[in-house]
Amino acid sequence: MCQLLGMNSATPADFRSSFSDFAARGGETDKHVDGWGLAFYEGRGLRTFLDSLPAARSPISELLRRYPVKTRNMISHIRYATAGGVSLENVHPFTREMWGIQWCFAHNGDTHKFKGGS
Repeated sequence: MCQLLGMNSATPADFRSSFSDFAARGGETDKHVDGWGLAFYEGRGLRTFLDSLPAARSPISELLRRYPVKTRNMISHIRYATAGGVSLENVHPFTREMWGIQWCFAHNGDTHKFKGGS
């Protein structure tokens, strides 16, 4: 199964320490090597970073572990593939604009018998 890290704060906070420890689980201290992602809000804007490389070895992850960002909301995902291939399209968080708001979400586990459509 995948693992998730989330942060919600009353005032903007630096997530580098928490994310650094979490990213290490993506191939260095744990088996979650099938990609990773991170999203955080800057005001109403949403920045999203995704990579199919293990978080512990990703240059993008390295940038985020060093970049001094403060945010009130952040979500991160490290993937251990149990279904679907190792690819960017299977890495979370997913994002969508709806009702004029940028949303992001991630989940843990499979969505069996999901029926798409309206």
